Amino acid sequence: MNFPLYIAKRYLFSKSSNSTINIVTFIATLGVIIGTMALFIVLSGFSGLKTFSISFLKTSDPDFKISAVKGKSFLFTDAFKSKIDSTDGIAYYTKVVEERVFLEHKNKTHLGAIKGVEENYLKVNNVDTAIVVGFWINFEFDNQVVIGNKISDRLSMGINDYLEPLKIYVPKPGSGYVKSTQSDISSIYTQSVGIFALTEEMDDKYVFATISKAQELLGYKENQISAIEVKVSNLNNRKEIIENLQNKLGADFKIQTREQLNATFYKMLNTENLASYLIFTLILIIALFNVIGALIMMIFDKKNNLKTLYNLGTTVKEIRKIFVLQGFLLSFFGLIVGLVLAIALVFIQTKFGLFMITPSLAFPVEFQFENVAIVFFTILILGFIASKIASSRITKEILE
Repeated sequence: MNFPLYIAKRYLFSKSSNSTINIVTFIATLGVIIGTMALFIVLSGFSGLKTFSISFLKTSDPDFKISAVKGKSFLFTDAFKSKIDSTDGIAYYTKVVEERVFLEHKNKTHLGAIKGVEENYLKVNNVDTAIVVGFWINFEFDNQVVIGNKISDRLSMGINDYLEPLKIYVPKPGSGYVKSTQSDISSIYTQSVGIFALTEEMDDKYVFATISKAQELLGYKENQISAIEVKVSNLNNRKEIIENLQNKLGADFKIQTREQLNATFYKMLNTENLASYLIFTLILIIALFNVIGALIMMIFDKKNNLKTLYNLGTTVKEIRKIFVLQGFLLSFFGLIVGLVLAIALVFIQTKFGLFMITPSLAFPVEFQFENVAIVFFTILILGFIASKIASSRITKEILE
């Protein structure tokens, strides 16, 4: 049997005659357990929030989007259509027209964006599932629109207000400085039939309208559009589909994935996750000072025993190894207990929703093996370093 490991286990699991050392060892173990739980729960919380946030993007954004490299619009020709239709892996695609606009309702104004969509738009994006008041556009009536929740608040606007329509304005192309609203500005009158709630940015920006109404406002031709939004059959094949389609379309068009369209949002999520990990790792490092302290106190408590071992031929390196292993085992024990408790809490929160954001929405958490691995190796590495620091106090002078 490994001699240092045998002694380390004896020292770890046997009570010391000094009650102070027992208390310090207990506190050190408790610190590792609590630190492990805190780190895992925080990582699981951020995983849940990330999944929860991304679910909104999956509702509002396509798997990828095709747009012109130059200019705000392009012509959807038969040749262009055939290139998309001949690309394998595309389940659905829909044409959209998008532009920044000026909104007015009851003398209140707001800058937003109109997004003209086709009837098959919901096959690509499930925006209708985010409608909290009213209903989605009926394409038999091209003056209907669906507005964001924040726009509704800013304009004090509800739905089906037939006396006060939503007025949408946009400068005419090439008009330059606007001198006359009649000659330099295009406008349409629309009727809000629904209000959606997605992300704060979208709620404050978008007004969904029929594509024909948006083209009328912008003075576009019937086949002139801003972009094409695409849903793929299998998301795992998206990269190959994009490469194939990009080769067909050439350099005049760019294809952006959902992640690229929301690059800032994804970067923010990853940065927050990393920052939280580093903060709680720092807290763990502070907690592991208790392990260092407990080991140093144990070294001095067992000083006579260590001298005996040294005189019997045990090397300084082997004696140091005893306390490295003891600290490592202490950290490992705290890690296992902390992980078991933390995983149990995460599953309880997932199933029963003990902690609520709102009366109807539980705080999102998500169990991921990646988080288990991160916590596992973080604790073990820090525990090993703490043990090495403590064991370095053992010198030949102390043992003689």
